[in-house]
Amino acid sequence: MATDTAERPTAHLRGVTVTTLAALAGIAAALVSSTVATGATDRSALFVLVGFTFAQFAVLQGIDVAGLLELNVDEFGAKDVLYVVFMTFSFWFVCWGVLLSSGASL
Repeated sequence: MATDTAERPTAHLRGVTVTTLAALAGIAAALVSSTVATGATDRSALFVLVGFTFAQFAVLQGIDVAGLLELNVDEFGAKDVLYVVFMTFSFWFVCWGVLLSSGASL
């Protein structure tokens, strides 16, 4: 039981960090897609999304290597990777959809 309570805050902090970074990466990708892409059918927006997704894993690895947080990125399984990709895509899709619908230009 003692090890369970010691690991729970670390696991919680890891989850919060990964989720927050995925959300911010999705929003940033939407903003960049809004400036780069000419419309909803422009595929360059997808390249921006893929770039932000790969960059996110590099940032997570950097946080882990620097010793700021114990994220254990090397131990990410398929479930963890799919979660990060899905969260990033979801935030990108919603934010970019709102930007396209509103006609906002950056």
